[in-house]
Parts: sequence; structure tokens; C-alpha cells
Amino acid sequence: MQSKNSYLGLPVLKEKEITLALKREDLLHPLISGNKYRKLKYNLQEAQNLHLRTLITFGGAYSNHIVALSYAGMEKGLATVGIIRGEELMDKWQDNPTLAMAHQNGMVFKFISRAAYRNKTDSDFLLTLEEEYGPFYLVPEGGTNSLAIKGCEEILTQADEDFDMVCTCVGTGGTMAGLINSSRPHQQVIGFAALKGEFLEGEITKMTTEKHWKLISDYHFNGYGKVTGELVHFINKFKRTTGIPLDPVYTGKMLYGLLDMIKNDNFAKGTKILAIHTGGLQGIAGMNLRLKKKKLPLLHI
Repeated sequence: MQSKNSYLGLPVLKEKEITLALKREDLLHPLISGNKYRKLKYNLQEAQNLHLRTLITFGGAYSNHIVALSYAGMEKGLATVGIIRGEELMDKWQDNPTLAMAHQNGMVFKFISRAAYRNKTDSDFLLTLEEEYGPFYLVPEGGTNSLAIKGCEEILTQADEDFDMVCTCVGTGGTMAGLINSSRPHQQVIGFAALKGEFLEGEITKMTTEKHWKLISDYHFNGYGKVTGELVHFINKFKRTTGIPLDPVYTGKMLYGLLDMIKNDNFAKGTKILAIHTGGLQGIAGMNLRLKKKKLPLLHI
């Protein structure tokens, strides 16, 4: 399955003589969209090859990965279990659009404390899961493993070789690693961190031996899942101008940062840039609930 490139004609691009195209990975599938589709492709094949009928994974209250896995499992006839961070959600998950959607897709939840969640991959904890749910195929939080990286390597095609730079948002680093591996030597891959922390660069280094990449950590808006009125305004204006919706956790932050860097002459005239839209639009409904509580402007759906 291939996505299409949408060329953007924003004023700042014309002024700086920069070409920017957005690869619409969000259009791959209504729910298993963007990088989640890519990450799950070979993991689902492996689970079926191993004749395992249950998928178990981890995630937070608004996880795109949780929704994508639940729907993918339903499509493949596999049972899905989500280990969810935060015991306080146990009695009110029905009010959470992400978890309600995952449950509708057949996912069973196990809510654990944040302290327990930090040890979620310990062998003793995984053994208790097997005792409770039987043999299962484990998909990591965010979906990133070697098979996920293999899937993300398929984002770029031969038609993308003319671009000088490839830009993506970064959560766990798997999507960026796949793009680095499949990009051409003349291309630089730029990742925009969606969360705080200096660890991401080290994580990406573990997943690729290539060197033609750079991580930008200036546009995380105070951390993972954090948004400001300024970011909401940018996303809404972008949708009005281009007709393209952006999620506030990943792609919205990347494009805010990328256009800011273009405005501040970080790229030479004539540079051709390809940015990856990694999906995640299901999270807008949940984010709007949080914005409403904080009396901040809402994202346009």
C-alpha cells in the first residue's frame, strides 16, 4: 500500500524558495494509519507464523498504538489485550474516546499503576501475563522493534529519491530508524522529538548504523502529550490553509518546528523537503476533552 505526497504552497515556502511535500501516511487506513500501519505489518505476520492468537501490548490513555493494535487484531481474528498505564482509569475508561474505541474493537484492558508500568517488560511480570491470558505475542509500547523498523523502511519509495531532506516526528525512534535505513545517501533525515529527554538520540543509534540524520529537540512543547494554545492555533490554521488535519502529539509539533526552521533560514534556497504525516488523528477527540478542561481553544476536527 502506498501513500501520496501533497505539495504545500504556503507563503513562507515561496518566500524562502523551499519545496515542501507532506507524505500522507495518515490516509493508509482509517484507524491503523500512518506509522502504526507500518509497524504492525510484519509483527502481525510473525504472530500468525508462530500460531499465537493473542496480542498483548502497552500504552497510555490516549495511545494511537492501542487503537491501531485493537483494530488490527479484530481484522485478523486475534484477541488483543492492552496493559494500560494508570489505575485511576479503571472505573472511567468509558469516558476516554481512545480506550472506548479500542474496547469496541474487542480489546481487553488491564490497568496497572505507574510504578508497575515502569517494570512492564520484566520477565516476572510477563510470566504473570502468560498465566492470566495464555501464550501471547508481545508487541512493545509504541510498536517499535526490529519488525516495526522493517515496516517503516517501506514508507519511502523510489519516487521520493529527489528530496534532499526527509522529516519525521519521533516518539520511540522506530519510524525514524526505518526512514534512515531506507533513505538515499544524499538525503538527510531530520527527526523532531515529541517528548523531553536526551535518551532518544541514543535509542536511534541502537537501531541504525547510518549517520545521515539529525534529531531536533526544540519543539516538544514541554513534553509528551503536552500542548499549548500556540500549537493549537498553528494546527487549526494549517488545516484551514491546506485542508490537512494534524495531530497535536506528533505531526503537529513536527510541522510547527519545520516551518519555524524554514522561516529562520535553517535551509538553503532550493532545498526539497519531504515530511511524513504519521497519522494519530484519533487522538484529537481525547485531546479536546483535556483542552476543554483547561479552557484552552479546541482543535478543529
